Amino acid sequence: MVIDNSFYMRLALEEAWVYQGLTYPNPAVGCCVVSEDGAILAVEAHTRAGTPHAEVNALKFAYHKLTQDDYILALDDAADIHTHLLSNHNNIFQNLKLYTTLEPCSHYGKTPSCASLISELGIKEVFVGSYDTNKIAKNGNMRLQMNGCEVYSELLKEECDALLYPFNKSLKENFVFFKWAQRLSGTTDAGVISSSESRKNVHAMRDVCDLLVIGGGTVREDRPRLDARLVDGKAPDILILSRKRDFDREIPLFSVEGREVFIEKDFKRLSGYKNIMIEGGEGMYTLTRDIVDYYLCYVAPSFGGQSGINFEDDKFEILNQRKEEKDIIMWMKRI
Repeated sequence: MVIDNSFYMRLALEEAWVYQGLTYPNPAVGCCVVSEDGAILAVEAHTRAGTPHAEVNALKFAYHKLTQDDYILALDDAADIHTHLLSNHNNIFQNLKLYTTLEPCSHYGKTPSCASLISELGIKEVFVGSYDTNKIAKNGNMRLQMNGCEVYSELLKEECDALLYPFNKSLKENFVFFKWAQRLSGTTDAGVISSSESRKNVHAMRDVCDLLVIGGGTVREDRPRLDARLVDGKAPDILILSRKRDFDREIPLFSVEGREVFIEKDFKRLSGYKNIMIEGGEGMYTLTRDIVDYYLCYVAPSFGGQSGINFEDDKFEILNQRKEEKDIIMWMKRI
């Protein structure tokens, strides 16, 4: 039987993109575990910093599918999952293949080493997309090879590097993404646009971002809170871009405990933060063209409103798109 390795890596990529923007300060990573005859046993992702890595999640569910051992489903801690797998695997992983968008970690941090787990389970073939550039966690491929595992590197490397880019950028300076919601007609005004599930997704990103940037006009008109209440998360610091400082301090965003609110006329403040979300419309889009790395758009299946963002001659490459409840969610970069 001919195995299409790219097919399985793309499954891992698709799963990982669901959690892009939610795993900071960790990278978004996907993993697929496949049987000897090509059957898909698990497709999982890293979902949040401090929780099991993608490889651990995938091995957990592959193990359950092969053994029907329900006990492992109750385990959420990475170390507990490692221990259970190592104590009960009975060599069932030896003929499996593992596909991961990022080189497995080699160190013991908040979670045990994925490279060590894969090696000790006896998996003989691992397909890797991107190399880990984090000096603390890198060299997982080497550890696998030293323990008799055949590692095939750079499978769909360009696509995996695009997934990893926000993490790599935040290691060196900061990662900046611009988020907006629009209708099918392209309009961005006149009230709530995206679905409740999309709004929860945005709140989950606010929960892990360092700084949220918004325009002064939007603050005055919409009087937002800009917190992460839909996911019971923390509120990011706020940069209000405005030449005027005369804001009504009764606007909810000023009363959120534990956050700092800056009112400034430029973007110098960004240098002190790592993971930055910008929310806005046409004016903010134009002002931030030279500092934005990725764009995140929520497209709702509706019409109405009167105005939207004028992108002029800008062109975008769609890095990933998916349907979430009612909306289409697209990660893009300007080209």
